[in-house]
Amino acid sequence: MAVYEWRGIGAKGKNVKGNRDADSPKALRAALRREGIIVTSVVEQTEALKRKRGDINIKLFSRVSTSDLALNTRQLATLLNSGIPLVEALTALLDQVEHEELRSALTQTRDRVNEGVSLADALKHHPKIFSHLFVSMVAAGEASGTLETVLERLADFLSEQARLQSKVSGAIAYPIFMALMGAAVITVMMTVVVPKVTAIFEDFDQSLPWYTSLLIGISSAIVNWWWLILLLLILFVYVFRKWRATSSGRETWDRWLLGMPKVGSLVIKVAISRFARTLATLLSSGVPVLRAMEITRSVLGNTKLMSIIEDARKGVREGESIASTLKRHAIFPPIVTHMIAIGERSGQLEQMLEHVADAYDMQVESELNAMTSLLEPLLIAVMGGAAGAIAVSILMPLLKINEFVQ
Repeated sequence: MAVYEWRGIGAKGKNVKGNRDADSPKALRAALRREGIIVTSVVEQTEALKRKRGDINIKLFSRVSTSDLALNTRQLATLLNSGIPLVEALTALLDQVEHEELRSALTQTRDRVNEGVSLADALKHHPKIFSHLFVSMVAAGEASGTLETVLERLADFLSEQARLQSKVSGAIAYPIFMALMGAAVITVMMTVVVPKVTAIFEDFDQSLPWYTSLLIGISSAIVNWWWLILLLLILFVYVFRKWRATSSGRETWDRWLLGMPKVGSLVIKVAISRFARTLATLLSSGVPVLRAMEITRSVLGNTKLMSIIEDARKGVREGESIASTLKRHAIFPPIVTHMIAIGERSGQLEQMLEHVADAYDMQVESELNAMTSLLEPLLIAVMGGAAGAIAVSILMPLLKINEFVQ
């Protein structure tokens, strides 16, 4: 069964269009004819997307962002709260969606819902856009009859996730930019400036300091073997990514990441915040605790932390509390397990988890600001030191030559 993009004329003479699954274009035309739609064109979706994109692969740029998904989820919740039926709400939402991949997914979702499929089951067909967390919350909302409320909570959750992602990305963007600019400046100096200046030394029969000889050697290697250096760099990145994709490689990398000074602490705090907010959102939406912990485990992104949550989930299945299972692991600070224990005893676990997430979000922002403030002068010092070393390596022999000439 393929997905087709169709256009046609509706019962009232209006132009209509959409996407739908069908065994063939003929079967699609017959199905639409029964709905009173005269089909004017049918194109398989893969071909339609290629036309619109000019046969250019833009997968990296077509990914649906968390903020876009949060915005559209909130709009759907607002439409449903206004008393609009689900299919009509999805149709109205489609008129506002500009992202091509999201529009296609929502169109197919609407068509499936119109055929009698539940919203959660329809969303399952698009796992790259709608995660297990999203689908599970929607399923819980449909089962409890509180879909509008669940969608609002989901929109709030996605907005917080987008805000945290933006904060992290913004904090590391400037240091990365400075590092790249510094590397570009040093490369230009080594490939353009140094060869021209050091050519002067060839006319004098004088021994050069070891650091000047080293500089000339590095410069010569970059100029003559840049293609090999670039090839080795690409090969290293490829081998590293392949190694990290293996289970042992990912475990080693995640363990090393957690052990890094400053970075490991930041990774743990981000994970605790994500764990607490995700679990709170799922539980408040009516998702069973074991299923909620399973989904929460999958969003952490670190094998060490995922194994801890899995161990806690097994403990809860055997009758233990969440707090008691997390206490066995030093990664979770006592304040976190204490607050979770209070929430479990008082019946306010979701609220306590939200408080934990808010507190750790603030700590993450504080640590990011501190790290950024430290990285900026450090990068400036490194770049200045490299430029100074190049200058000294060139100037010292020049001064000796000048003395020799005099």
